[in-house]
Amino acid sequence: MPLPPPAGRKRLHTRSVVCECFARDDGLFDLEARLADVKDHRYELMAGAREAGEPVHDFTVRATIDRDFVIHAISTSMDRVPYPGGCDEIADAYAKLVGTSLIRHFRMAVHEAMGGVKGCTHVTELLGYLPTTAIQAFAGLTREIHGDAKPFQLDRCHALETTSETVRRYYPAWYRGSDG
Repeated sequence: MPLPPPAGRKRLHTRSVVCECFARDDGLFDLEARLADVKDHRYELMAGAREAGEPVHDFTVRATIDRDFVIHAISTSMDRVPYPGGCDEIADAYAKLVGTSLIRHFRMAVHEAMGGVKGCTHVTELLGYLPTTAIQAFAGLTREIHGDAKPFQLDRCHALETTSETVRRYYPAWYRGSDG
């Protein structure tokens, strides 16, 4: 269902987030997530003005993972920052996340390691896209039919709660609702 028509308006800002997954020749996978913030007007900062269309933030994170969703390497590029010599000094600290699982308490691990002043708010936010990017990428590599094993996606969102009509219809063996 589309959004209702908007009121008269003028765009001020665009945040773009793009996430991609690449299969590497060595059997690992690279997840790349990029965030860019662009204003539609001249933007005054203490470190100098940015012209309309010139990024205020332009960050990329690459996490190398295995099929078990464990991070083997992570690097961060901060090509445009609002405070050069400050913001970009934290990029290498994200290597603390090597060894972390994307599907086992990842957001909590990121918050503990990089939350608040221990990291960059925007890079830390960008990392939150990595688990679902990996899951979506891997979903296309394996069959959705899982035999006796409970499908990974069940009980991870509203539509796929095991008491839902969706599960009753598409995953009847895992349906736990009431048929009465």
